[in-house]
Amino acid sequence: MADRGDAVHHIEKIRVGVVGATGMVGQNYLRLLKDHPWFQVTHVAASPRSAGKKYAEAVAGRWVMDEDIPGEIAGLIVGDAGDVEEAKAKCDFVFSAVALDKQAVREFEERYAANDIPVVSNNSAHRTTEDVPMFIPEINPHHADIIPFQRENHGWDRGFIAVKPNCSVQSYLTPVYALMEAGYPVESLIVATLQGVSGAGYPGPAAMDMIDNIVPFIPSEEEKTEIEPLKIFGTIENGKFVHDDSLQVSAHCNRVPVIDGHTACVSLKFRAARPSLDEIVAIWREFRAEPQELNLPFAPQPAIIYREERDRPQPRKDRDTGRGMAVTVGRLRECPVMDCRFVALSHNTIRGAAGGAILSAELLKVKGYLAK
Repeated sequence: MADRGDAVHHIEKIRVGVVGATGMVGQNYLRLLKDHPWFQVTHVAASPRSAGKKYAEAVAGRWVMDEDIPGEIAGLIVGDAGDVEEAKAKCDFVFSAVALDKQAVREFEERYAANDIPVVSNNSAHRTTEDVPMFIPEINPHHADIIPFQRENHGWDRGFIAVKPNCSVQSYLTPVYALMEAGYPVESLIVATLQGVSGAGYPGPAAMDMIDNIVPFIPSEEEKTEIEPLKIFGTIENGKFVHDDSLQVSAHCNRVPVIDGHTACVSLKFRAARPSLDEIVAIWREFRAEPQELNLPFAPQPAIIYREERDRPQPRKDRDTGRGMAVTVGRLRECPVMDCRFVALSHNTIRGAAGGAILSAELLKVKGYLAK
């Protein structure tokens, strides 16, 4: 994705650290950040058992990406994720992909922020924190305005915490927002997600659980799917986020035998006037948001792709559209219970994880919150 972004302006690359660099999400960050036009990975950190080793040695036998370890990363010495001073000396901000319990992640990320290291997190620990922005950059780029309040609340100078939402939420929420932005408020959603096994991390569910099977339960997933959109659509009042409680979401979340790609079957009801199906498709095809206008390096062009075929989108055929960052939509039709229904798909480990966080960091850079 290094061929875009120069239209904003030429910049000296910002030094980036990946904390939790040996895990699956951390590996994906390193793969995607290779040759990034704005960011350069200068620090990798993980648990104490990996610290002190060359990165290639630390992940020997457990590098799970399809591409080889980037050459400039293989020889980096892995730092201890708990050593904030080392990170501060080697990088300007970090992507957080640590695998700890929620309370430990909260404390860990706050310690980095308190030491003047901005944190862009893949973790869920701070998604409900009332002064932490949770970005889908096409929907709520203005939520960056909470960062000065967050810094004031904690007495932080340069540091802050920003997060990305649940991976499955990103498979369908942008098409819903596009309709709302076009003047058609949505009152309620019923969504059934069909989520790839890579969303559970590596090694993920056992093959005996997934082959010839669907698992209709993912811990905490339905709660996240029903709550997180309310914050994403929310407003900033008195230095904290207030949820948009006018929207109701009901979710069914299922693990399916697909490696990558989260599919969402969505039925929605509009609050008042409803657009025609042709109008909806036109809105999706014409949709552009701040990341596209700014030509951010990881911004998909276009953000939403509508497929006319009656059997699309499909994970194997559509998950890599827009280099894994676009949302593909299809099967728009009338709904006998709600107003309309459609199927949406995005790549869960790119758009829904590392790639989405990188796009958020690009947005924060342009807004002046990340610098050398």
